[in-house]
Amino acid sequence: MTAEMPINRILRGECVEVMKDLPDGSVDCVFADPPYNLQLRGELRRPDETVVDGVNDAWDKFADYKTYDDFTRQWLSEARRVLHKDGTLWVIGSYHNIFRIGAILQDLGYWILNDIVWRKSNPMPNFRGRRFTNAHETLIWAARSPQSKYRFNYQVMKALNDDLQMRSDWYLPLCTGNERLRNDHGVKLHPTQKPESLLHRALLAATTVDDVVLDPFCGTGTTPAVAKRLGRRYLAIERHPDYVKAAEQRLEETQRLPADQLEVTPAKREMPRIPFGSFVESGTLPPGTVLHDRQRRLKATVAPDGTLVSGKHRGSIHKLGALLTQAASCNGWTFWYFERDQKWIPLDTLRQESYALRQTA
Repeated sequence: MTAEMPINRILRGECVEVMKDLPDGSVDCVFADPPYNLQLRGELRRPDETVVDGVNDAWDKFADYKTYDDFTRQWLSEARRVLHKDGTLWVIGSYHNIFRIGAILQDLGYWILNDIVWRKSNPMPNFRGRRFTNAHETLIWAARSPQSKYRFNYQVMKALNDDLQMRSDWYLPLCTGNERLRNDHGVKLHPTQKPESLLHRALLAATTVDDVVLDPFCGTGTTPAVAKRLGRRYLAIERHPDYVKAAEQRLEETQRLPADQLEVTPAKREMPRIPFGSFVESGTLPPGTVLHDRQRRLKATVAPDGTLVSGKHRGSIHKLGALLTQAASCNGWTFWYFERDQKWIPLDTLRQESYALRQTA
């Protein structure tokens, strides 16, 4: 084991061998884009007989399924060893390999949290017309173990999705335009370069500022570039010298966002506890304020002590909500709404505004 973690570096070498030198539990998140083992047979041509610039590199070729499975088991084992006990792993693949990877993940003790379908807005057409157009890839998001207290930035994902819960199907374009790295001849440098939007979403979902993100198959550096921009620390591994050179150049041109621009919507559990009564005391919601549920079927009045009164019933914002709906529990902050500027707003808005003021104070 090394004495120090090689942070914010791209290490050239075979991923399994390089990971063996990393300390146990030293990484918060792994994002892996391994070889897909596409098993291509011959050239793929368009109807006009031009050759499709697909994946035919040596690094994507394996002798047979067993060889691929053995390799997959080796790198996933090392990745699990270097992951923090509460860390998570993302791995992306296609129908050629993702099912094999998923089974091996479970065999090794990972705990699968989600499978994400990356729906490509601009997929490559099916030129032969013998199958459906392959318009998606699959990401598996897994915790190190069933006991992991993994990070999921639910509020961040909700904010990123116009205040709706983020779904497990992501509609994002392929890497194109200026983002696509090309060699001196104008040919794309890496056949499977992933779009930064994909990494942006994955890293925002499962990491926080200063977390260590490991990419064992760095390619041209999409993961470390996005990690650096978002204020995460990174460690990347790549064996191809041209890819390493391109990734290092890319990182030199990538700027970390200023600290004040790295702030995101906090999770509810990370916000300071603010009693509802404090808003009554301050006059933000004075006694007598009328509250409604979202559908405006239920009504309650704010009392001077911060309780709510509805007919003969009295209780906290949580207990009264549960009582009136005959539910086992109720989150009063999101259940009850108050009127402001002729709009009905959830009580939780007050907590968020109070938190934001404390952050800028």
